[in-house]
Amino acid sequence: MDNCKHCNEQVSGNYCSNCGQPVNLKRIDRHYIMHEIRDVLFTDSGFFYTIKRMFVSPGDSVRIYLTEDRNRFVKPVTFLVVASLIYTVLSNLFHVGVEAYSMDQSEIELPTLNLFLSWMIDYHGYASIIIGFCMALWIKLFFRKSGHTIYEIFVLICYTSGMASLFFSVIIILQGLTPLRLIHISAVIALVYQVWAAGQLFEKKKTVSYIKAFFAYILGVTTFSVSITMLGVIIDIFIKQ
Repeated sequence: MDNCKHCNEQVSGNYCSNCGQPVNLKRIDRHYIMHEIRDVLFTDSGFFYTIKRMFVSPGDSVRIYLTEDRNRFVKPVTFLVVASLIYTVLSNLFHVGVEAYSMDQSEIELPTLNLFLSWMIDYHGYASIIIGFCMALWIKLFFRKSGHTIYEIFVLICYTSGMASLFFSVIIILQGLTPLRLIHISAVIALVYQVWAAGQLFEKKKTVSYIKAFFAYILGVTTFSVSITMLGVIIDIFIKQ
């Protein structure tokens, strides 16, 4: 009788009765990789399922994830990082990104601030996580009576920010393949979507929920922008002295 390599319990069959770990793991081959890709992307608990649910009913989907079922959705941070990676690849491929509607970095005489802005463009996923915490703080303040913790609100931010990255990705493809200039529209679409999702999560039948969500998102982005600008300016002033 062998011991489980995971929990060290004695195992009499092919699987551990304590933790479910198989006694002998199959070697990783082509079939295993294809099976994993299929499960992640195309099953009813994969990436595309999460996109479908978040597109049709984002607030209700997040509520289900928080209170009922966490197995069918891709984990929130994973979803954000993967969606941001898709955005980054496409923006580099078509040479279109947030720099298309941001300030000209060549005109910025503060190297540290310039570095921060470049980092935000090159590492969109990580920047979205930081911005997300700023948004979550304001949403928590505006919806403090909802009972949701700031970490539960951050789950909402991860999913909606991930969807926003996918919206940007679609716009990038359209702009790269057509003469249309749509990158500015994508920012409006993303904002409307995120406001709709937040309002739906809290009190979707009340107009005031969407108004509060709008100001929470605007203040979250503003807080991040002001903070990163002030930090960059302070560091550059300190370096010059």
